[in-house]
Amino acid sequence: MGCLTWVNQRVSKPHYDVYISISLIYEILERVVEHLLDVTSLLEQYGEGAVLAAGGACIGILFGFFAQRSRFCLRAAVIEFWHRQFGEKLSVWLLAFSAAVVAVQLLILTGMLDISASRQISTRGSLSGALLGGVIFGAGMVMTRGCASRLLVLSATGNLRALLSGLIFAVTAQSALSGALAPLRTQISTWWTVDAGPSRDLLAITGVGPWGGLMAGLVWMAAAFYFATRHKHSVGLWVGGLGAGLMVAAAWFLTYSVAHNSFQVVQTQGLTFSGPSAEWLMRVLASPAPAIGFDFGMLPGVFVGSFLGAWLNKEFSLEGFKDGYSMRRYIVGAVFMGFGSMLAGGCAGGAGVRGGAIFALTAWVTLVGMWLGAGLTDRLLDGPPGIQSVPSIPVMKAP
Repeated sequence: MGCLTWVNQRVSKPHYDVYISISLIYEILERVVEHLLDVTSLLEQYGEGAVLAAGGACIGILFGFFAQRSRFCLRAAVIEFWHRQFGEKLSVWLLAFSAAVVAVQLLILTGMLDISASRQISTRGSLSGALLGGVIFGAGMVMTRGCASRLLVLSATGNLRALLSGLIFAVTAQSALSGALAPLRTQISTWWTVDAGPSRDLLAITGVGPWGGLMAGLVWMAAAFYFATRHKHSVGLWVGGLGAGLMVAAAWFLTYSVAHNSFQVVQTQGLTFSGPSAEWLMRVLASPAPAIGFDFGMLPGVFVGSFLGAWLNKEFSLEGFKDGYSMRRYIVGAVFMGFGSMLAGGCAGGAGVRGGAIFALTAWVTLVGMWLGAGLTDRLLDGPPGIQSVPSIPVMKAP
């Protein structure tokens, strides 16, 4: 019996015309989840590409909504950190990051996820590319006032600065992938490399395993809750931050489930925005278009989810550039982000949260580079802490 048929039969009874009990809601959700998790039948009926695209769209919509409501952004968190203002933006990023780490490590411990075949573990990596790419990306996201995911979210809320920066970011990423900037990227990537397999897995290198990763995630989550409660953040920020992180784990789980149940070669991956941005650019400009997969649905899903979040909360408004300097700054920053993301193997979401959640060595090197590059660029362009940028938290004075 189909899930929808079962639901209709149950809720059509007169007893439930006025009131639906909590137990019935639970049963309905349970049946829906069971139906959706029957991956084999879905693959047989619709095919790998369609299932991945539909799942990517659903995850993208939820991530976009959560990210828009929580103002999730690595750049904002880094600025607060270097300005020693451990407040809202840092706690939101920590909530998202720790939620992704905890959820991913729990999936691994329960046997529901195996990341050994993921590109960030199973292929030879570049430490030089990770470090320099992270520094360049970090500088760029300060100049554009947002990381790659944040630019996509802001574009959906009417921010034309973010829209232009996002387009330049995509063009530069594609150029670094297979265009004019590809030789430079390849050259830098060969300077310092690391073998595939355990050599790229921090949990294997340190010997702590998934349990150690889970404990680390719980420590970071406790720190995030401490900062959040200290400054009395709204429940919406908590839910948004946690929800954004859980969508990273959901992407890993979905793609692994499809790969595990498919006879085709399917990449196990998480959320990232540099590669999908370049892919969608080529869909518009070139033929034949790339094959449909997870990224095909994820990127527009994030845009739709962000738009819904802004529209429902009446935050949609068109914004442009104030002057020529800000426009030049955004353009240069977008170029830095596009090249840096491809050099590092991902953006703040891809190489950062996605790779950080599986403790890929190159991802953590990239994260360090992003924090360093962003902090240095902020000091050079916007002045030392206390002069400008993030407003300080008000201090209560005794009467």
